[in-house]
Amino acid sequence: MTRLPRVFIKSRAARPFFARHPWVFANSIAKVEGSPQPGDEVDVVTHDDQPIARGLFNPHSGIRVRLYRWDDGAIDDAFFLSKIEAAVRWRVDGLKLGGPGGAYRVVFSEADGLSGLTVDRYDRHLVVQFGGLGLYRKREAILKSLALAMPDIETVVIKGDHSSSAAEGLQVEEGPVGGSTGGLEATIVDNGITYAVDLGSTQKTGFYLDQRDNRRAVAGYAVGRRVLDLYCHSGGFSLNALLRGGAASTLGFDSSGPAIDLARKNAVANHASAARFEEADVPKALERLGESNERFGLIVCDPPKFVRDPKGLERGVKAYLRLNRAAVDLLEPNGILATCSCSGSVDRELFIQVVAQVGEVTGRSIQILESRGQAPDHPVAASCLETEYLKCLICRVE
Repeated sequence: MTRLPRVFIKSRAARPFFARHPWVFANSIAKVEGSPQPGDEVDVVTHDDQPIARGLFNPHSGIRVRLYRWDDGAIDDAFFLSKIEAAVRWRVDGLKLGGPGGAYRVVFSEADGLSGLTVDRYDRHLVVQFGGLGLYRKREAILKSLALAMPDIETVVIKGDHSSSAAEGLQVEEGPVGGSTGGLEATIVDNGITYAVDLGSTQKTGFYLDQRDNRRAVAGYAVGRRVLDLYCHSGGFSLNALLRGGAASTLGFDSSGPAIDLARKNAVANHASAARFEEADVPKALERLGESNERFGLIVCDPPKFVRDPKGLERGVKAYLRLNRAAVDLLEPNGILATCSCSGSVDRELFIQVVAQVGEVTGRSIQILESRGQAPDHPVAASCLETEYLKCLICRVE
């Protein structure tokens, strides 16, 4: 049997990889033997040649090796099928997320042992997003495994993870593959509410599945309140607040015209006549509302990722502070602020500090009622805490 190329880890740097952290950064590597090419399988070993794990090599990325196996098995068709079948089985049998119109994350990258791969299901359609060069090179095996694990799928849409493509040296050929290619819109049911999902959307994979449980939780505070939904996308928080929470009315803002079109379409489909959606730059909209002395009983802040890498942390934290301060200024006494961050570099403690600073600068007392995260079909890998990225704080503002 041909020996695989070997990646030697520096002395005293191997412990995270024995603990199954899947990212081997360039600065942890002592040497590489065997001239592996981009996407090749490699064995990762200690400085004295003791086996650790097996992964896929990428000389273009700061993550030089993504690890997938901690035995001597191949990263092949059988491996992908076993991983994907296990992921599907947990979502369907464990979390009970299947059924007509069902929408859930099938594969959550590192948390499901497939670093660089995200798969979302929308009824009978899949969106497959590649964020790692190695798995993209093995996409035929992955697509075959997805078809075997979910034989009722009609459409598969391929996407690239634009935030990591440059770092990975990865160019993904995007668009529908196989099956029916007529139209890129799906209809799903989430928390009993019907949504149209644009499978070709540039925002995530088309819908914010990770906020499923948070939308329901926030709706529990909405009864009788006027709700402001910032960065509303296709209307998830607004529609839950109205239809599940008994809100008096909702007003949603998003800078994306297509997202606002979908939100309005979803409001009509669900007979939510008290929902209003406007295309607008959110900071400017907040300024306009403040000048008009508008007040709301519940405000949702669910912005895009303000921090994309550690270098942008300070700037991003200031953006979260500005947004939440402007929101609190529009809250009625004893109003509810539901504020979110999907920036992995902003940990929960730091995000709570942002909220505390908002209380300081506005002179208002803030109580954190619930500190929440992503839905369970986006599990957190204990060996890779970077998979915990979503923070959702539900707060009472006196």
